[in-house]
Amino acid sequence: MTPPPASRAGRLADGRAIWYFDDDLPRSVPPDPAPPDPRSISRVGSYAELRHDPLVDEWVIVATHRQDRVHLPSAEECPLCPSRPGQPTEIPAASYDVVVFENRFPSLPAGAPDRPPAGRAEVVVYAADHRASFADLPDDRLHTIGGAWAARIAALEAEAGIAHVMAFENRGEEIGVTLHHPHGQIYAFPVLPPRIERLLTVADAHRQRTGTCLGCAVLADEVSDGTRVVSETPHAVAYVPRAARWPYEVHVVPRRHVGSLSRLGPEELDDLVRSGADVLGRLDRLFGRRVPYMAGWLGAPARDPDRLHLRWQIVSPQRSAAKLKFLAGSESLAGAFINDVRPEDAAARLRATAGRVHGT
Repeated sequence: MTPPPASRAGRLADGRAIWYFDDDLPRSVPPDPAPPDPRSISRVGSYAELRHDPLVDEWVIVATHRQDRVHLPSAEECPLCPSRPGQPTEIPAASYDVVVFENRFPSLPAGAPDRPPAGRAEVVVYAADHRASFADLPDDRLHTIGGAWAARIAALEAEAGIAHVMAFENRGEEIGVTLHHPHGQIYAFPVLPPRIERLLTVADAHRQRTGTCLGCAVLADEVSDGTRVVSETPHAVAYVPRAARWPYEVHVVPRRHVGSLSRLGPEELDDLVRSGADVLGRLDRLFGRRVPYMAGWLGAPARDPDRLHLRWQIVSPQRSAAKLKFLAGSESLAGAFINDVRPEDAAARLRATAGRVHGT
């Protein structure tokens, strides 16, 4: 797949890049130029650094400058809303569909001679409407978001020094979000994250023993069993894993073996994005509220896309209408998760909840 280019590209006042992706811009109509940023701002110095933990052979990111970023502003002061007279924001346009820009407070370290390789952190804004939710966006907007993800991931995977690229979203104050406006992020890591390294170790061992992909084998087992499958489409399967760690955890997986979102075909990408939106909508309808969640694309390393089977992992700490799952001593200190909800029960409840109406 060749990911679609941005409709417009520009620069913010401090030099950061910004890209606009439009829902339905005809190819025969040249887009308007990216609007200029009227603000007078300087680039925030990135104080992020990678530190190695020798006890577990893992990297930890220290990013002290992020203490100064905006925290839960009102809708009138939201930096992700469109700019308006007297209220310029991070997005200079008066209206937009989907926007991606370099994060002003990046979690990953910039390049320097005395530091490990540089990473990148970008913000993906799903809609101009401050009150919107990913699960409720129409199909044409989901198509645009999928195209923006694919384009930016492909570009970042091609950059020198990038080991892994991950698109993800956090929603809800319970998760720790600092902005309520519907948005996600893309991180381009200069080293492999610990979870990806573990997935690779297990997948490589399985391939050496059997000559097959572990992700494909697990998918086939889940489909054959069926008790934990939430939904199936021509290109995607959504299921609760047998050993789910979270009360509500769903993996949205392509039927075809593919390691990166940037390598999905257009129909596959649309199908997976809609399937994920369907799962998120079911969660909201199950509990009758906008539940907190984390959703991220877990795939293969940037330079070796066949080693892992891509999945969109969606997890929510909402274990009942009035209770949340907190990561306490066992989970946070020892990594030993205790799940309060039987995975088969979670899948059955999600199956019984109305799915997403096509196009809405």
